[in-house]
Amino acid sequence: MARLHKVVACAALAAVLAGCAQEPGPERAGDPGMNDPWLWLEDVDGDRALDWVRAQNAVCLAELQSRPDFEPTRARLRAILDSKERIPYVGKRGAFFYNFWRDAKNVRGLWRRTTLAEFRKAEPAWETVIDLDALAAAEKENWVWHGAHWLEPSFDRCFVELSRGGKDASVWREFDPVRKEFVKGGFELPESKGYLEWRDRDTVYVGTDFGPGSLTTSGYTRVAKEWKRGTPLPEARVVFEGAEADVSAGVSVDHNHGRVWEFARRSPTFFTTEHHLRVGDAFVKLELPPEMELNRFGDWLLLQPRVAWTLEGKTWPAGSLLAANVDAWLKGDRAVEEVFVPSGRTSLRGVGATKNFVILNLLDNVRSRPCFARREGGRWVRTPLAVPEFGIADVWGVDPDGSDDFFLQFADFLTPTTLSIGTVGKPGQEKLKSLPSFFDTAGLEILQNEAVSRDGTHVPYFLVSRKGLVLDGTNPTLLHGYGGFEVSMLPNYGSMLGAAWLEKGGVYALANIRGGGEFGPDWHNAARKANRQRAYDDFAAVAEDLIARKVTSPRHLGISGRSNGGLLMGVMLTQRPELFRAVSCGNPLLDMRRYNVLLAGASWMDEYGDPDKPEEWAWISKFSPYQNLRPGARYSRTLFTTSTRDDRVHPGHARKMFARMREQGHDALYYENIEGGHGSAANNEQAAFMEALAYAFLWKELK
Repeated sequence: MARLHKVVACAALAAVLAGCAQEPGPERAGDPGMNDPWLWLEDVDGDRALDWVRAQNAVCLAELQSRPDFEPTRARLRAILDSKERIPYVGKRGAFFYNFWRDAKNVRGLWRRTTLAEFRKAEPAWETVIDLDALAAAEKENWVWHGAHWLEPSFDRCFVELSRGGKDASVWREFDPVRKEFVKGGFELPESKGYLEWRDRDTVYVGTDFGPGSLTTSGYTRVAKEWKRGTPLPEARVVFEGAEADVSAGVSVDHNHGRVWEFARRSPTFFTTEHHLRVGDAFVKLELPPEMELNRFGDWLLLQPRVAWTLEGKTWPAGSLLAANVDAWLKGDRAVEEVFVPSGRTSLRGVGATKNFVILNLLDNVRSRPCFARREGGRWVRTPLAVPEFGIADVWGVDPDGSDDFFLQFADFLTPTTLSIGTVGKPGQEKLKSLPSFFDTAGLEILQNEAVSRDGTHVPYFLVSRKGLVLDGTNPTLLHGYGGFEVSMLPNYGSMLGAAWLEKGGVYALANIRGGGEFGPDWHNAARKANRQRAYDDFAAVAEDLIARKVTSPRHLGISGRSNGGLLMGVMLTQRPELFRAVSCGNPLLDMRRYNVLLAGASWMDEYGDPDKPEEWAWISKFSPYQNLRPGARYSRTLFTTSTRDDRVHPGHARKMFARMREQGHDALYYENIEGGHGSAANNEQAAFMEALAYAFLWKELK
């Protein structure tokens, strides 16, 4: 019966596609898509394209929503997302601790606040600042919360950032948190991928779409202006500009340990930046290599080179953290001091601060080893913070300008997340909140294995399964990966993964492939541009290792990834389909011939290469999934998911890939959420639904 349903659904879908594939879309001379019959699917909101989307959605839902496990899974995931036992994370702003909260009653969410004394209680008393559901109803907008940006040090004004339907583009509006109302006649920015930065109470820096030539080819801000209260935006004064070919350019303000830093940044590529510091009335370029990340700590510049950096005869490895006194640097003094230098498989994951200490969130073989650094006797001394041997800890300052208090969050795949508070130099921490066990972990264990990639590189991966797992190759196994942009895949507590997969007997593997940041910038750089194939070889090696160990077999192995991880899925689909039974591919890049002309795609050429340059297309063409689909090939069954409102990765990637697969006779499913942005969901209801679809698909194919 299930087989018959599948045949009927595929026949219906083939009929829909046959009726749509006759007429190519608009073309330009030299357009790489001019011979593509599916180009019209890039018309995001076009009636024809949306009719096509609705038809594919109906076929997908007919198959997956009708499964007996779909609705119980969806309901359980929704309950987890709406649970009042979730940790209400807070940020200190002035005298209050602010939190944004969604649940079943508050679908769009509440922006609320409390005190630390209240937050310590099991049931804190919250004061609502903005009811987003009420605001959306009153303004007839589907607002999605994108955050608040504060006027410091008074914290009595902020900019509230709101998105329509979850897009990256936002509306900015000045808000009075004391009166709890928007400021009439205050600063306001219409929808764009822009920003507002407080310079003082009556002056802001602004970047937005000012008209022709004001944005980069990536669609981000190029021009920064200084805007005075009460004056029209067109009269704002230009203070900084980047080039149109840059990824972005803009200005930021940071109040840091008594010092106000005003930075202008120009990013020619995704991983290169020119840093300019405002000195008096001018922005002065800091003499730093372009591959440098920058943080601040009082009078200190904290420098993180992304490639090895030779300075005055000494070479610092990529991923180091070095301190330079900013005033001395501006005068030409190039002295730097070591705060952290990576070695072996240690890496710096992130930097934070308390009043007197720099916080280093370190990884050692993808396990957290946080520490605090303080300058003593002319050098930086590190003090480790004790955390469990296995798992991920995040440490950040509660009030970096006011105290040495810190928050500590800890979790692993099976340990529910806890949030604690402590003070640097004082023993122990006070547990504030913790998640309940959202799924049954009895009998489950975590292992860390290594696979050997094609070039001999050892690639670690985590494995979560039943203790004493029978190694007969029949275990339904889900392998997840990303492998790009120096993003690390870490063993965090996944309540939905646990409830929908692990608790039901599924095995989960998380691959730490090159392209990620698990071992610092070098691990990422090893799989950029011409070396991109290494990330894909690494992922295939992990799959092969799972099969060789008889954890699973191709019949029972599924894979998943989103965004850049969706590209990974497309490559695995077209390069190594014999390894996998099912592919869950979310918000993916897939047409790498045109990715750089679609939405924010041009900003990622420093990761993948420029397809308009023949020498770079030569390597991109070898892995671009859309161009490598072949009629007659045997591909893993694939579920493509995306969002109409994704204004970062164009939904045309998933649309066209699916259409071409079906045109060639390959089996696949497609679902596009109309809302949700790059996250594919605008609220908990949509998030639970999208997750339930993916798990219904995986269980159907892999069990």
